Amino acid sequence: MIPSVLPTYSRAPLHFVKGEGSWLIEEDGRRFLDLGSGIAVNVLGHANPKLVAALTEQANKVWHLSNLYEIPEQKALADKLVENTFADTVFFTNSGTEACELAVKMARKYHYEAGADRTEILTFHGAFHGRSSAAIAAVNTEKMVKGFGPLLPGFKQLPFGDIEAVRAAMSDKTCAVMIEPVQGEGGINVATDEFLKTLRAFCDETGTLLIFDEVQCGVARTGRLFAHEWAGVTPDIMMVAKGIGGGFPLGAVLATEKAAAGMTAGTHGSTYGGNPLGCAVGLAVMETVTDPDFLAQVNRKASLFRQKLEGLVATHPGVFAEVRGQGLMLGLKCVAPNADVVKAGYEAEVITVPAADNVIRLLPPLTITEDEIAEAIARLDHAAIAVAAG
Repeated sequence: MIPSVLPTYSRAPLHFVKGEGSWLIEEDGRRFLDLGSGIAVNVLGHANPKLVAALTEQANKVWHLSNLYEIPEQKALADKLVENTFADTVFFTNSGTEACELAVKMARKYHYEAGADRTEILTFHGAFHGRSSAAIAAVNTEKMVKGFGPLLPGFKQLPFGDIEAVRAAMSDKTCAVMIEPVQGEGGINVATDEFLKTLRAFCDETGTLLIFDEVQCGVARTGRLFAHEWAGVTPDIMMVAKGIGGGFPLGAVLATEKAAAGMTAGTHGSTYGGNPLGCAVGLAVMETVTDPDFLAQVNRKASLFRQKLEGLVATHPGVFAEVRGQGLMLGLKCVAPNADVVKAGYEAEVITVPAADNVIRLLPPLTITEDEIAEAIARLDHAAIAVAAG
């Protein structure tokens, strides 16, 4: 008999009833160190007092307003994002998948309004852009698309980081290139600064829009507000979600005035996107993560964590092969099956997240302490010993 919750996930037998900072408490009382953060979502930890206060204050005012009216909290968050990024305008969604849908629509509408028949979008192997029809077509792997055809046309997949493949694939039908500066689901693969800079130059030369998917790698996760800042380039359109709500469902598409020119009244909408509750929490997140001192702490802790992880790899060469990533978006490439490492982590009361290429992701709250980093290494060490022992 099918369960009441549609069984699209292979769920671990864990029942968390409370969260505190970097910790999750199981209903039996066990305390798990959370190095997953709901997959890069809880950037300020669980039950962060500032976010709780923002949500509670807004909940006592108004929960929902239709986008048929002005929403002050939405305007405040949009202003904050515009002030701190390349963008001139913002549309709020509830998720990264919805942000992908709009990014695709916006890019194609831009060229349509310019009178050009340009609809093809170049994407990359190892990418993940969500689970909607457009998002799975953008990736086009058997795991994502089998049984869900016919696929939305207009996407071409290329090797990640291969600039010559991009050069060869660009044509007068190409409307945009869409890429994660750091691939999350794909195995914590970091695009080089040179690749992103050259990609930006190609797009400028050909009148192609550049879309960055920073749903997982954005919102201070890599030690900058957004990962593309490390390369010194900017996109025309950017997808954001996960960390921007600190755990409250919130996403956004950021764009330049030029790229968004085709999105006029009636071309897109959302019932819940930009609701007062989400935007109040998002503003509290942004006020924190845009603080230079906060970003400096993220980078300091990231360096410490990576150094200790390198030592862990050296200690367990039969379990781990290498450390990958940037900031506090880190991955351990495994020698042993990554599923075994994740499962052993549960026994050691530490949460990690599997990814492609036999990688486990380490995406702790950005508020993790040095003592908690030391504890994380100790628990990962116990997990590695258990995996090595078989």
